[in-house]
Amino acid sequence: MSFSRLSDIKRNQKESLIFRVISDLYLQASLEDKNLIGLIPTRASLSSDKSKCFIMFYDPDGLEAFKKKLEILKLYKPSIRAALAKKIKSRYVPDLAFKFDEQFEKEQKIHEILDKVKKEDKF
Repeated sequence: MSFSRLSDIKRNQKESLIFRVISDLYLQASLEDKNLIGLIPTRASLSSDKSKCFIMFYDPDGLEAFKKKLEILKLYKPSIRAALAKKIKSRYVPDLAFKFDEQFEKEQKIHEILDKVKKEDKF
């Protein structure tokens, strides 16, 4: 196995672990703060040097609603990062950045089209 392939596998594993932990932490935070309800964590991606982790969120109400909730979400950033440090076994915990996931909406539209085609083919 080549070095780059192994590196990609380890990066994907770390992204997956970070996403699972942050999803659990976000669920707890949204139960405490009703202003965060509606946000959906969709994925996590690490920067090339693994120093920054982008957590993608989707809000069905759109980008403007996300921006309002982002200010509240930023208040939880230090505690989420501290809890993440306790849960993952890593020397460094990446800095967290929250972003709106525009790709998720496109994926949803594609799935709707595929479902529609699937239903039409049955008849």
